[in-house]
Amino acid sequence: MTTKPPVPPFTHDSATAKVRAAENAWNTRDAEKVALAYTPDSRWRNRDRFIRGRDEITAFLKDKWARELDYRLIKSLWAFDDNVIAVRFAYEYRTQDDVWFRAYGNEMWRFDANGLMARREASINDVRIAADERLFVWPAGPRPEDHPGLDELDL
Repeated sequence: MTTKPPVPPFTHDSATAKVRAAENAWNTRDAEKVALAYTPDSRWRNRDRFIRGRDEITAFLKDKWARELDYRLIKSLWAFDDNVIAVRFAYEYRTQDDVWFRAYGNEMWRFDANGLMARREASINDVRIAADERLFVWPAGPRPEDHPGLDELDL
């Protein structure tokens, strides 16, 4: 069985590390790599979509990142317990028509004993922004360590 450290039970430090690792992975926009952080039978609710298993996760993410161009994400630890982490997040993207959005959301994650996410519940709202209102402007890939997080950006 694959292990994806840190594993439960979580401490503040390990939960924070898990959140940053998830953020970094999603910012790669590599659907196959991201899907490996989930159990083979992981269940998601993403907005109004219900997704089951790695194959559906991979397909969902490929479609998402084909539509949400120049995607940049920041996650922040909200709360944690033994095998559950709650996060808040924001991400920016543009459509093929060059319309920019900032999406705000909250997620609840439940992990198995190996640190793979077995459940993800996401509630997300998109807000249209002007291109000059963008705050997430680092080069494609993980957010640089010195880039402000959500609290520092007052989001």
